[in-house]
Amino acid sequence: MDGQENAANRHTESDIIYARIFRAPVGNSKKAVDEMTGCRRFAAYAWFVLAFSMVVVLWGAGVRATGSGAGCGDQWPLCNGGWLPQAWRIQTAIEFTHRITSGPTLGLLVIGLVAFAIRSFPRRHAVRRFAVLAMVLTATEALIGAALVLLGHVGTNTSPSRAYTLAIHLINTMMLLAVLALTAWFASASAIGRTESSTRRPVSQARLACALLAFLTISVTGAIAALADTLFAGNSLAQGIQQDLSPSAHIFVRLRVWHPIFAALLGCFLVGTAIGIVIHKKSAPALRRLALAAAFLTLLQAGVGAMNVLLLTPVWVQLTHLLVADLLWLALVLLVAETNVFGRRVAIQSGAESVLTQSVLLTGFLRRGDASCPPEQPTNQTARP
Repeated sequence: MDGQENAANRHTESDIIYARIFRAPVGNSKKAVDEMTGCRRFAAYAWFVLAFSMVVVLWGAGVRATGSGAGCGDQWPLCNGGWLPQAWRIQTAIEFTHRITSGPTLGLLVIGLVAFAIRSFPRRHAVRRFAVLAMVLTATEALIGAALVLLGHVGTNTSPSRAYTLAIHLINTMMLLAVLALTAWFASASAIGRTESSTRRPVSQARLACALLAFLTISVTGAIAALADTLFAGNSLAQGIQQDLSPSAHIFVRLRVWHPIFAALLGCFLVGTAIGIVIHKKSAPALRRLALAAAFLTLLQAGVGAMNVLLLTPVWVQLTHLLVADLLWLALVLLVAETNVFGRRVAIQSGAESVLTQSVLLTGFLRRGDASCPPEQPTNQTARP
């Protein structure tokens, strides 16, 4: 009888191997591995959607930098009176490509993201909610883009009200990138069964929140500066400085000078915060990596910004400047998420091992037991004789 009980309690060698490789519970491991594989596929798809979105954002910046925003006229969703352009010009091709990629293409990818999330994750899971929020922001992104065209805030329009629509468009874009990044980040964390703990936050929530708000503010000033560079391009650096200091210059030009000043102040703040996280003894490895990435991207952004000014803002440098800014924004968003979510995981000693409770993960987004895919509960096994 004892032999039968021992045989029933013993797991096959393949089950144990599966459990160790995929960090799945021992017992019925093949099913758990299949579920984990689905989560990994979702995470890969989410990262792809994020990468495609960044390409769309860069292309949109190219539309502004090349003055192609009016390439389809003042009509939306039509392009010069038709669903397809009749007379193809370079500006028309640039604008129409942006409309196709930012509208139906990105929209279908995000709808697929939502459907995939519903299939792969349980109800009330953070990944589901972030995916739905991404779909909402994608829709508002398209509507804001339509408003820019219908209001004529494209091409060579120098109306001061263009700054407001530009700011709204930029903030919505940054929020969309942030939500897509959080979707991919938490899906990846669930798929690999995060195990490292950080029982204390190495930096305050208020400081991180200030960093995000300051970054958004400086991004708006950067967008206005880039618009001024496009509409009022100078022939030399000296002429550009004269324009900045002239009291009769356009409001966009006079605001342009403040962007590098505010950016330098934020850069010092971000580098100092990142160094504090790196040297903090309680910082988890993922936090240190994100902090180092934020510090590196901040310094790189400063260098690209200086190059942009010295070379008189060529289009390729403007796009590089925006790319580094987007990467820095994503690093900051993930740093905040890592600090506030995984930094709250509590280590509990169980024999010779430490297991992590998941009831405090992502308060307001997750319910107990929904922190991983498939959901896994904390174990408290006693050693067998």
